[in-house]
Amino acid sequence: MLYKSNLDLPLEIRTELSEAYQDLYRAAFNSALHWYGEDTKAHHVALSAVRIQSAMERNVVLQR
Repeated sequence: MLYKSNLDLPLEIRTELSEAYQDLYRAAFNSALHWYGEDTKAHHVALSAVRIQSAMERNVVLQR
């Protein structure tokens, strides 16, 4: 299911992430869902996008 707005996101995502990260999660999830066709895979991709963006904003070099 594609998320049309941040209000459609799961409660866990809405309460844990800022509005900007919710936007990023939603965009990444929708794109990954279109690409892979699996909710679980799309969720993992979206969380990875949030983690990477968060790390970049904190000037942290990811190990991996």
